[in-house]
Amino acid sequence: MDSLPSLLDGLSITLLLTFISLTIGLVIGVALALGRVYGNKIISSVCIGYIEVIRGTPLLVQLFILYFGLPSVGIILTPLSAALLGLSLNSGAYQAEYLRGSIQSIPSGQMIAARTLGMNRLQSIQNIILPQALRISIPAWSNELIYLLKYTSIAYIIQVRELTAEGKFIAADTFRFIEIFVIIAVIYLALTVLLTAIIDKIEKRLSIPGIGAAESIALRNA
Repeated sequence: MDSLPSLLDGLSITLLLTFISLTIGLVIGVALALGRVYGNKIISSVCIGYIEVIRGTPLLVQLFILYFGLPSVGIILTPLSAALLGLSLNSGAYQAEYLRGSIQSIPSGQMIAARTLGMNRLQSIQNIILPQALRISIPAWSNELIYLLKYTSIAYIIQVRELTAEGKFIAADTFRFIEIFVIIAVIYLALTVLLTAIIDKIEKRLSIPGIGAAESIALRNA
């Protein structure tokens, strides 16, 4: 198939957007979740405000603000950098809520026990609470990975030549719209099945016996 190299180029951009945005989003999510749960009133309010604004507005609008809006104040982003920033900021807000639920599902007695053993608050969060919360949130985190993979297709609106955009250009040149977009749909489906299988194995390997089972189910269905 003559168009396969172009589709593979688009696929590489899709995977780049997915995994870099997910990683940056995880860092943002951890900071927001900890700020919301353990921060003072001001920090908690700022975190809540950020999460509500991002979750309450469409991703497409956020991308438009970054790519088309920021140049009006002298900040010019390339299409790829705007997409990465937008997807990361958006994913961070959702991951924050997953992590917050996981943190709050951990018995409060564990924090008390850690403090009794001589750990300060930061050490208790870093060594006791956060490792468990990250493991409990894997089911919801896997949902975010799949959502983010599919949301990258929106980036073509701001001229990022990811998989969907490449397919659109190929279809417009060849008039083989059904064939091209069926192939793209199959690629997304295959990636979704593969990533889900990988995450399921990771979840089973890192599961905490007796802790987080009910919470994991609830977070997966959130």
